[in-house]
Parts: sequence; C-alpha cells; structure tokens
Amino acid sequence: MSVTQHPNGWNEYSKLVLKELETLAAGIAGLKVEMQDLKQEMTELRVREDKIKELRDWKEKIDDIASPSQLRESIRSIEDLKQFKTKAVTVFAVVQFTMITGMALLKYL
Repeated sequence: MSVTQHPNGWNEYSKLVLKELETLAAGIAGLKVEMQDLKQEMTELRVREDKIKELRDWKEKIDDIASPSQLRESIRSIEDLKQFKTKAVTVFAVVQFTMITGMALLKYL
C-alpha cells in the first residue's frame, strides 16, 4: 500500500487539517496586525490625554490668577490704553508743530 492511498482517509484528513492550520495562521497574523494598530491608537490617545491634562493644569493656574471675566476686562483696559496713547502722541505732535510754527512766525514778525 502506498502513502497516498490509505484506507482510512488519512491523506484527505491531513490535507484538511493543514488547510485549517494555514487558515488559523493567517487569522493570527491578521490579529497581530490589528493589535499593532490598536497599540498605536492607544499611544496616540495617551498623548492626547497628556495634552488635555496639561491644558487643564494650565487653566487651573490661570484661574488662580484671574477669572475669565477679569482677563476680558484687562484686555479691554489694555485696548483703551493703547487708544489713549495713540491720541496722546497725536495731540502732542500737533501741539509741538503748532508751537514751532508759532515761534517761527513770531521770529519773522
């Protein structure tokens, strides 16, 4: 009797078992790839969590210094001061020019 002709069908059964083992191996390989992807996504989520924690800590520190309404009011005050500075410099320049022009006219008269 040859190896290829077994009366109990071992040849066909061994082929079926090998096919199933190959299918399982391919499935395991696919799972490994998916696990790597999941690990990478988890790492990205941890990085995002760390950034969120840093932002929360920063916000708490800022809130200890000033509330959002106080910050808004401070910004408005700064804008008002900038406008005042611009007006003051402009008025000073106009007064300087007027004084110089007046002195020049007095000198020639």
